[in-house]
Formats: sequence, structure tokens, C-alpha cells
Amino acid sequence: MQVSRLDDAAREAVLQQLPQWRYDADAKGIRRSLRFTDFAEAFGFMTRIAILAEKADHHPEWFNVYNRVEILLTTHDADGLSQRDIDLALAIDAITS
Repeated sequence: MQVSRLDDAAREAVLQQLPQWRYDADAKGIRRSLRFTDFAEAFGFMTRIAILAEKADHHPEWFNVYNRVEILLTTHDADGLSQRDIDLALAIDAITS
């Protein structure tokens, strides 16, 4: 399945729906940092996202230390941000709200 990178106008429009995320031009993706009560809560969150990501066949780049989780969403096949990243970001936001 061919995945297209969002153009600048589309990217700016969708980022209005994602106030917790910031665009990282160097990584050609969007980032979000989250803090949890402890490691178990952070790991539980990552497990929930991993299940969603696996079902979507679209996986985040992330980093975890104790209660912190850093997430980068980008689509390597599209060489940048795609609708797949936006969909996963929205799903992540739904879990964290």
C-alpha cells in the first residue's frame, strides 16, 4: 500500500487537532513527551499503544526511562509525516485523555 507524505498545509492543519504534539523537521515527524506516576504505569501505556500499533502495522519510535515516554511518529515509506502517523497520534491522545 502506497503511503503519501502530508504536504506543509495539510501537516499544519492536522497539527491544530494535536496540541500535545510538536513537529520535528529534522526527524520529519511529530513528537510527544509523557510522564506517568511510575514505571508500571508508563509500561502499561506502552503496551496499550503497542497493541494499537501492531493492529495498524505502524510502529512508533519511542524511548522510555522510568516514568517518562518519548514518542516520535513518522512514516519511513513516505519519508515524513503521513496520515498513518496522525491516526496513531489521535489514538494515543484518546488513551491519555
